Amino acid sequence: MITEKRKNFLINFTYFAVIVVMALLFLLYVAPLASPFIIGFFIAWVLQKPIRFLRRKLSIPDKMTAILAVLLFYATIGVLISLASVKAFSEIGSLIAMVPTFYSVHVQPLLWDVLTGMEIAFLDMDPSLAATLEDLTRQFLQSLGERVTGWSMAAMGIISGIASSLPALFIKIVLMIISTFFIAVDYERLTGFCMRQLSDKGKNLFLQIKEYLVGTLWVCVRSYALIMSITFVELSILLTFIGIEHSVIVAFCTAIFDILPVLGTGGIMVPWAVLTAISGNWILGLKLFIVYIIVTVVRNIIEPKIVGGQLGLHPVVTLCSMFVGVQLLGAIGLFGFPIGLSLLRYLNDHGVIKVLK
Repeated sequence: MITEKRKNFLINFTYFAVIVVMALLFLLYVAPLASPFIIGFFIAWVLQKPIRFLRRKLSIPDKMTAILAVLLFYATIGVLISLASVKAFSEIGSLIAMVPTFYSVHVQPLLWDVLTGMEIAFLDMDPSLAATLEDLTRQFLQSLGERVTGWSMAAMGIISGIASSLPALFIKIVLMIISTFFIAVDYERLTGFCMRQLSDKGKNLFLQIKEYLVGTLWVCVRSYALIMSITFVELSILLTFIGIEHSVIVAFCTAIFDILPVLGTGGIMVPWAVLTAISGNWILGLKLFIVYIIVTVVRNIIEPKIVGGQLGLHPVVTLCSMFVGVQLLGAIGLFGFPIGLSLLRYLNDHGVIKVLK
């Protein structure tokens, strides 16, 4: 009896381990290669409701309705992305170009004053030590200036590299747009063909997974919108309290930036606090750093509870899966691992699979 249980356990473990490995290999290797077609299929699926709406309102053939919906979608998205990209690249380039000037005007004089004060303090002790310290000070400032200029040039090089990769990106975008047209025109035919390849049990499992994942993705969007709203309210209150001008606008931009899994609020608050302190306003820099700590602590507390509560997972399980996911797959793992565990729990609770007791 015990041997039979162990055998069943090993079989089930191997089965699900193979599925997990295949899913990871698909995400790491297959998905990037087929990304234009995957995204095109996703957009065609999203546009199905607008296409059906246009079919009811317009007296034109079904295929023309799908083509019209795809054209309107890409035209709108293209205009918005083009305007935002031009503005973003312009602002980022200007900001990077200002770094050497900011260093020479604000940072270098401050460092010189600090090191000069140290030199005066050592002057009474030993003149030779003061001369040595003066030489070291000049070398340090010169080296630091060269490094700042080098970092600025490296950043400009990264931007140039992004610009040079635009032709390949353009090809992927063209493939995505073309595939969206073809998939949207024959969506029912393509999906019907794929569904006919599945057995009744496989079809039922696929429909359950699809229904649950669609609902879960909406839950995740709603959860992170709530977290972003809480972060925005926190930042608005705290930045207003410490006397930051246009605090509401700054809080809104920072809250949007907070959605990014690696950078988050610290990507704005920490450099802001450091640069403010270096420019001489130590008190405001300390206040900004305290605001960052408060917002980060609150976010780390509420995020597992809100996301885990919506997904039906314990906060510890949610936090652990998010940490492991972001380490393995970045932003995809941050969202994908909690959703995967939630899907596993759902299928187990409904008797589709038997993994958890």
